[in-house]
Amino acid sequence: MSNRLFQGVVHQMRDAIDRTIGVIDETASIIACSDLGRVGELSTAVTADSFTETDTFISGDYTFKPFGSHPHAEYILFVSGTDEQAAKYASLLSVSLSSIKQYYDEKYDRGNFVKNIILDNILPGDIYLKARELHFNNDVSRVVLLIRISNRTDISTFDVVQNLFPDKTKDFVINISENDIALVKEVRSNIDSAHLEKLARSIVDTLGSEFYTPATVGIGTVVEGIKDLARSFKEAQVALEVGKVFDTEKTICSYDNLGIARLIYQLPTTLCEMFLREVFKKSSIDSLDQETLFTIQRFFENNLNVSETSRRLFVHRNTLVYRLEKIKRLTGLDLREFDDAIVFKVALMVKKYLQANPVKY
Repeated sequence: MSNRLFQGVVHQMRDAIDRTIGVIDETASIIACSDLGRVGELSTAVTADSFTETDTFISGDYTFKPFGSHPHAEYILFVSGTDEQAAKYASLLSVSLSSIKQYYDEKYDRGNFVKNIILDNILPGDIYLKARELHFNNDVSRVVLLIRISNRTDISTFDVVQNLFPDKTKDFVINISENDIALVKEVRSNIDSAHLEKLARSIVDTLGSEFYTPATVGIGTVVEGIKDLARSFKEAQVALEVGKVFDTEKTICSYDNLGIARLIYQLPTTLCEMFLREVFKKSSIDSLDQETLFTIQRFFENNLNVSETSRRLFVHRNTLVYRLEKIKRLTGLDLREFDDAIVFKVALMVKKYLQANPVKY
């Protein structure tokens, strides 16, 4: 990565400095140069001892300046010419490149640090030690958004999301798997779920409309302190799984708004099966055909209103009443009664949960 980093800077400096400039690594290879034809060449002007130097030195027609963040230099910058101006260029450029490299390394390490936290790959006692070492701000609020790509495309989703959140000092975009990308976002401590869902919507819309990449986003809760980032990440995972089971049409799933679905997701399957047997004593829920289930769904969507439901279904009111009576005979539950309707609604969700067999986190 340093090669690309240095080449980018050297390329920008090429027009400002009317001289050949470049960078040599510890293998004596030229890894960046304003003369692209020289990239990859081995330099005979430097030796292993050259990396122990701290000041500029001259060899042949070039001025050299070692630099790096380790006890000894990792790189040597060279500028064509042996005059005083060449020495000034070498000193200035070495400071600039060293600072850029240090900044990049810090950001790179921070990214790995955050990834290890959310994946529980670091001991709790080591988190704060490493945070102090990396000057990582612990006194801010953050939230984890998990972006899941349903279909692989030629577009790098990781790069797209990084471009959406370019402030790498506050926001971290992390590859979790082939289809999952985590966004660790710094937010206000009092931010509400509506703003987070709006943020997630912008990600989904950008990926879908501009890059034709369908995506869903799970949103964890806002946490204070870096140690709890792992919890926010797991909540985002749960939100995606629960949404996949209970609301397949939604592309944004927030852990704060899962409602009763979260409770069902956390139940053991044996308890769910016992609940279904208890509710449907007369006959199994499987005895209901698709037309009946569709009628029930519409009845719930219209707040148990018989007249409105029959109008929406384009059937006579008496036809709907007949269907509801049939459901009562089969299941023993009268959906026109609020308590029975609640029990039946939960039972449908439990059945859907058992059929989906979602991943537990």
